[in-house]
Amino acid sequence: MEVSPTELMNILNRIIGKRSDLKTDGFSIESCRSMVAVMDSDSTGKLGFHEFKFLWNNIKKWQVTCPCIYVFGLIGVSLLLCPCAGFPLTDQLFQLMVRRYSDEQGNMDFDNFIGCLVRLDAMCRAFKTLDKDDNGTIKVNIQEWLQLTMYS
Repeated sequence: MEVSPTELMNILNRIIGKRSDLKTDGFSIESCRSMVAVMDSDSTGKLGFHEFKFLWNNIKKWQVTCPCIYVFGLIGVSLLLCPCAGFPLTDQLFQLMVRRYSDEQGNMDFDNFIGCLVRLDAMCRAFKTLDKDDNGTIKVNIQEWLQLTMYS
């Protein structure tokens, strides 16, 4: 009942292969490894049922709350600023995400867009978990920082 990165890649590629409206070369093994890493709360290297369900529900939620990401074949990164995405982005963070996930023209294909949102969502959830007094700051030691960032 666990999904490896390879199995996740096969599942996602079978599903998006049925969608002619999406501009994508398909999910790569690296993007699926990245998604598994940020969603793998028990560090097994695979997604358990609840972890996979959470990922799948997020993808469906982004489709419903931000339908513009499914309408365009090539997704402009400006859509990340769309309020329906619901993430607190500064201009500096936005520019970093553009450099990491888009092509030279500033566009993301579907798999990179989902990978970006999955990582952004996971990092926001990790921060909220560590922000014990809900004041917008966290304190971590080097081991906590390395564990948080190296597997994500």
